Formats: sequence, C-alpha cells, structure tokens
Amino acid sequence: MPRGTASGFQLVSCLSFPIPVNSRGPKPAALKFHAVPRNASLVSDTDLSTAALDVDRLIAGDAREFEKLVVRESGRLYRVIRRIVRDDDEARSVMQEAFFQAYQRRETFRRESMFTTWLYAIGINLARASARKASRTSVLSEEELHRLQQPFVTAASMSSEWNPAKMAESTERQRIVRDAISRLPEDYRIVVSLRDIEELATAEVAEILGVTEGAVRVRLHRARKALKEMLSGYFSDLD
Repeated sequence: MPRGTASGFQLVSCLSFPIPVNSRGPKPAALKFHAVPRNASLVSDTDLSTAALDVDRLIAGDAREFEKLVVRESGRLYRVIRRIVRDDDEARSVMQEAFFQAYQRRETFRRESMFTTWLYAIGINLARASARKASRTSVLSEEELHRLQQPFVTAASMSSEWNPAKMAESTERQRIVRDAISRLPEDYRIVVSLRDIEELATAEVAEILGVTEGAVRVRLHRARKALKEMLSGYFSDLD
C-alpha cells in the first residue's frame, strides 16, 4: 500500500498539506490530520494558488504558508514525478514524501535558489530512487538513442521551434507522445518534462538538476531529436 494511504483514503492535514504516515521524524505539531477520499481535490482555494510565497514564513514552519506551497505546486510536482515513476499511486506517495521532507528540512534551505526549485530537486531525487527500486525500466539505451538521432545530426534537419508539448493536441496524440517520452532515458525524460511540458526556464531546470545550463540544452536537444524521430512515423507535421 502506498505511503500515506489506507483503505482508499489519503491522509492529509486539515490545511491540505499531505503528510505520509510512515515518514521518519516527527510530524509538524501545528498540523492535525484527517482522511479524505483519494479522488478528492487536495485544494480549492484559488487565491492561494496565485499568492506569493513568503520564504521566511516557510522556513519558520508557518502552516498556512506551506498550504500555499502545496496549492501552487502539487499539480506540477505530481506530473513531473509521475513521468519518472510511471505509476499514479507511487507518484502520489512520492509527492507527499517530497512535501514532508521539504517541511522537515526547511531550515537547511540555503536561499541560493527559489524554494520551489529546492522542492522540485527533492521530489525528483525521491522519484529517481523510487524508479530504481521498482525497476520500472523499458527505455531506450544510449546506443539506441544515438541511432535514432542519426537522421538529425545537423541543426538544419530540425526546427528549433519544435516542442513535444505542442504535439499533444488530442487524446490519441497525447497517448503517443506520452509513450514516446516514457522511452527516453531518465535524464532526457526529466529535462523534457521540466523544460518543454512544465515550461520552466533553462536556468531553473539546471538548478533543480544540479547541472549547468549548457548540459540542460544538450540533453533537451538530444531528447527532442530522438522524440522527433520516434514520432515522425505517426505525424506528418513535425517539420
């Protein structure tokens, strides 16, 4: 049974801050818990979704500020994690663990990046560990990826404006594009997810992954070329 769930219910705080029940360390004393149906929305306050985050209050452990963090970031963080672990329940569980760890470790945040960037780094590291443990791998090898890129070795062969997110215009297209992305090696899949689908800036993606902006651009370029080759048999409008 995934962390934080029991009998089809998901444990969340009274402020919609998800807390996994078996995470190590004490739970925030200011937060009380109750169960809600798993398919219920974690949040409904649209004001919180656009409210600016107060990092000082986050680090101080303000529960209301963490609620704002969850309202703003849970949807996107879940999608990023889901593309790594490829399982809905596990993605939900890992997302909860990421928020909980961010709360537990909040005083270690060094303010060298945005708090949300730090949160995404926690979530992605947890998701990678989960995926390795589950061995849910059916991806292209580096050799296969290289072979896919051969028809696109020159810059002129591919439009710099091509973006996999723009391909998902229908349910069937979404399925085909999603399946193609899932076959990419993890590093490329994560970059496509963060940069093209979630539309984070290159600099922020680099901070999340702990790599240079140049490395992000290289991975994204290679991933796009491989995706374009995989998808060219399905779509005629890739150029």
